[in-house]
Amino acid sequence: MTTANPATVTAPPATARLRSLVAEIRETVNRGLPPEPTAYMVAERLLPHLGRTDLLTDAQCEGDPGNYRQHVLHAEGDGGFSVVALVWLPGQRTPVHDHVSWCVTGVHRGEEHERRYRLVPHGPTARLVATGDVVNPAGTVAAFAPPGDIHLVSNSGTDLAVSLHVYGADIARLGTSIRRVYDLPADR
Repeated sequence: MTTANPATVTAPPATARLRSLVAEIRETVNRGLPPEPTAYMVAERLLPHLGRTDLLTDAQCEGDPGNYRQHVLHAEGDGGFSVVALVWLPGQRTPVHDHVSWCVTGVHRGEEHERRYRLVPHGPTARLVATGDVVNPAGTVAAFAPPGDIHLVSNSGTDLAVSLHVYGADIARLGTSIRRVYDLPADR
C-alpha cells in the first residue's frame, strides 16, 4: 500500500458542470457562516453532481501508480475554498491525518474506506483510538471541521476510486489539506 504524499497536478479546464458546482460552492461560502454549517451546506451542493459523467474530464480522473493523485480543480482567488479530485488506485491510502480547514468529501466513482480516530491522553503523551470504520460508496458525502477530524482514507477495493474534496483553504497554494500526520500508537 502506498501512503506517501499525493502526486499533485493542476487539472485541465473545468467542464460546464464543474463551473456550475464552483459557483454554487462560492455562493454558499460567501454567506460567511461558521465552518461546520458551511461544510454541511457545501455537502448538499456537491451531492447532486456526484456520479455525473459530465462533471470531470478523463484527465481529471487519471491515477498515479506510485500514490493517490490530487488534481486541483479550482482554487478560489481569495483563498476561501478549493475543489480537488483525489484519484485512488487499489491499495492506495493516506496516512492518519487531520486538516487545515473544514472539508467536504464526495465519492464520485468507486468507494473509499475510512477509519476515524479520536486523540486521547496516554500517560505523558497521547494515542489514537479508532471510533469507527466507514465505507463510502459512490454518491455519498461527508462534512467535517476541525478539531476532531482525524482519519485514514484508503481504496481497499479492486477498482479505481475518484472523490471530490472541497476545502475551506487554498490547496493550490498550500499543496495539501493535511495539517498534521499522526505517528502515534493507534488502533489498527
